[in-house]
Amino acid sequence: MENSGLNPSYQREAAETLALQAVSWVVTDAEMMGAFLNESGASLASLVVDLKRPEFLAAVLDFVLGDDQRVLALAAQVGIRPEEVAQRRMYLPGGDLPNWT
Repeated sequence: MENSGLNPSYQREAAETLALQAVSWVVTDAEMMGAFLNESGASLASLVVDLKRPEFLAAVLDFVLGDDQRVLALAAQVGIRPEEVAQRRMYLPGGDLPNWT
């Protein structure tokens, strides 16, 4: 994994930044935003508060990672390699769990 030698707090910040970029990207598409709210159980009313919670940021990246086209589109939007989405997800809560799919 690229940047694996960087300290964990930097890695977590990079993951949180990507998740915030993903939120900004998701809200630009009403259909995708509806799907995210439905899948995550979040609400528009709680969104601002939820953005401060690492678990919510993890859920955002999980939503993106649930669809290859979303991963490719987000990566292109923010200028990273698609595999970096999954790599950064590992630094948020629950990211160390194995992926069985």
